[in-house]
Amino acid sequence: MSTRLRLGVVGTGYWADVTHATAAVAAPSWDLTAVWGRDSDKAAALASTHGAAHSGTDFDAFLTQVDAVTFAVPPHLQAELALRALQAGKHVALEKPIATTLADADRLVEAAEAADVAAIVMFTMLYDPRVRALVAEVDAGRRWIGGAGLWLGSALNDDNPFNTPWRHEKGGLWDVGPHAVSVLWKTLGPIVGVRAVGGEVDLVHLVLTHEDARTSTTSLTLRAPDAADGFSTLLWGAEGREEVTVDDVDAGAAFITAYEDLARMIESGERAHACDVRFGRDIVRVLAEAESQLGGES
Repeated sequence: MSTRLRLGVVGTGYWADVTHATAAVAAPSWDLTAVWGRDSDKAAALASTHGAAHSGTDFDAFLTQVDAVTFAVPPHLQAELALRALQAGKHVALEKPIATTLADADRLVEAAEAADVAAIVMFTMLYDPRVRALVAEVDAGRRWIGGAGLWLGSALNDDNPFNTPWRHEKGGLWDVGPHAVSVLWKTLGPIVGVRAVGGEVDLVHLVLTHEDARTSTTSLTLRAPDAADGFSTLLWGAEGREEVTVDDVDAGAAFITAYEDLARMIESGERAHACDVRFGRDIVRVLAEAESQLGGES
């Protein structure tokens, strides 16, 4: 790309610092230009750490300083702010989940399409080259019969940097669920049905039905003991079994890949992407249906 693009970070927390901003600085096509946060001191500190020229709490002023926005805030806040960014004609990199209600997800899709901007979702695992190679094999005709995921997070234990209020409210279904479901979708095909069963605290078991009647399962929690913490997904079929790389993905490298994909979309005018906002909405649809079965509000 001949001209470097201006990227702004929304959010000032741990993930905004170590992944969003760090990857933005390292991405070849981008300059990290601005940081927005509800706390002006934290926004200024993050901007200073990563060499961004601008920071503040005025979101409209922030938008005038960037070509695209990457979001590292809770999903309910992202749904509100990303809508404003899209309506202002800004390209976006959305965190997963893009929203926690289907209505909010629909609004983001409609706004991206109306503004004709590039909008991708940071499904970290799906930007890893090993996972991409596996998905490419599936796209080329490799067929798996079923799959099983076990996503045991410990984010809600003491001193974990991901121990945040929205995760206490929404649990593993909405935090690790987007990762688990997106990997099974991309390797076994579109998901057309879900059955959800709740376990202890936030533990959720999902049985997923894919487009051609194949099935998969996944179990999700953010309250696993530290000793049991870890993520896995297993695929099986006529050729045997294969573990999907999900537990040792380099998030920083994945985000750089995502940012470079976004830059290519902007330069080419292409709006479709394997992890675009429409796919983000597909994942929200599955999770919202599961939540409704568990007695939630979505």
